[in-house]
Amino acid sequence: MKKRVLFDEVMISRMITRIANEIIEQNKLEEIVLVGIQTRGIYIAKRLKQKIGEIENINIPVESLDIKFYRDDLEKQSFEPEITTPKFKLDLNKKVVIIVDDVLYTGRTVRAAIDAIMDVSRPKAIRLAILVDRGHRELPIRADHIGKNIPTSKKENVKVYLKEVDKSEEILLI
Repeated sequence: MKKRVLFDEVMISRMITRIANEIIEQNKLEEIVLVGIQTRGIYIAKRLKQKIGEIENINIPVESLDIKFYRDDLEKQSFEPEITTPKFKLDLNKKVVIIVDDVLYTGRTVRAAIDAIMDVSRPKAIRLAILVDRGHRELPIRADHIGKNIPTSKKENVKVYLKEVDKSEEILLI
């Protein structure tokens, strides 16, 4: 299996800064809530919160979202899935919810996240911030804020490694 480093720690930091600046430019900051999809999306959301705070001196709320129950491939994962409803500390009604994840591929993870959010709230708007968009959408979903677009073949995979989870910091094409 051939691996190629696409981005190192410095480039990932620049991508976070770019996304943070786009969020600042395109939103009323007092209306937004960042919702990170577990696992890596939550850490990217926390980094965005920190960067936006450094730039604008504002504390943006961050929520975590587990979308396992909302996946459309649930039957492949377990014979008896545990049914859970997302619980958010904040009221997402009338907020601009920015879903945050590491890689956008088919769009199915994002669709699951939207379903989970809409089950418990009625946001003013839902937007999407992605570190890497690799194409090959199966659903009509596009990111509003993108770190980098990386054209890939369906045989290739993009893997994001973050220090908080993986003890290393890089984005690989595998």
